[in-house]
Amino acid sequence: MTDSTVRTVVDALDTRYPRSWAESWDRVGLVLGEFDHPVTRVLCVVDCVPETVEQAVDLGADLIVAHHPLFLKPVSSIAPDTFKGRIVHRLIRAGVALYTAHTNADVANPGVSDALAARLGLTDLRPLAPAEGAAAGEGRGLGRIGVLPEPLTLAELTRLAAERLPATSAGVRSAGDPDRPIRTVAVCGGAGDSFLPDATRAGVDAYLCADLRHHPVSEHLAAGGPALLDVAHWASERPWLDDVAAWLREVFPVEVVVSDVDTDPWTVHANRDDLEIRP
Repeated sequence: MTDSTVRTVVDALDTRYPRSWAESWDRVGLVLGEFDHPVTRVLCVVDCVPETVEQAVDLGADLIVAHHPLFLKPVSSIAPDTFKGRIVHRLIRAGVALYTAHTNADVANPGVSDALAARLGLTDLRPLAPAEGAAAGEGRGLGRIGVLPEPLTLAELTRLAAERLPATSAGVRSAGDPDRPIRTVAVCGGAGDSFLPDATRAGVDAYLCADLRHHPVSEHLAAGGPALLDVAHWASERPWLDDVAAWLREVFPVEVVVSDVDTDPWTVHANRDDLEIRP
């Protein structure tokens, strides 16, 4: 393409990640911005928060491509004394458009979980929960199942995930026998405990996702389900930014920057045996 505007970039993103693929409760697409505004620089982020907004402004970005929606639930005001209102006013004043691809990017092929699976070197990928409705077919679906290049123990896979995924204070924790051999792995970018039954039915050796909770994990293991790895939500979705950024660079003559601002809310991690708190 010879020219890049908010409209042309949004149209291309909508083609790659159709809004009809998003869950009914989701809110995706262009959030704000002038359609005819030229785009020369794009910032890709997981979360549109004050820190990433300021990064966009400092970079002189014309467009933010975010994974998580800024407005997922209705609001009655975007006054500048509200959290989201401040973000909206800051973006408008700086002339920065905002676009969101959320569950429509999760279900895409390639999508969020493909990028996560690639970090672990998984091959022979297939959906953990195949897509239904408008997104059905062509390998689309939520999560991915794949095969490791060589078997690892759960402890070794946990270390590999910590090495390959973006570092956060929370790190990576696992549930199960540390010596359990792992060959097949399911992954899901973002919160994934709703797919614990899918991972069990698939017969995988381990399942990696974010935001796992005590009781679902305890009951899952007691029922003989696969080993589990719990990572930070931001870390599980950050790899996708590299993929969408590479695609944008191929399609448009624009500079694309991927944000490494860690927006995981957990900022301090300590074990009892640690000599000091380690951020």
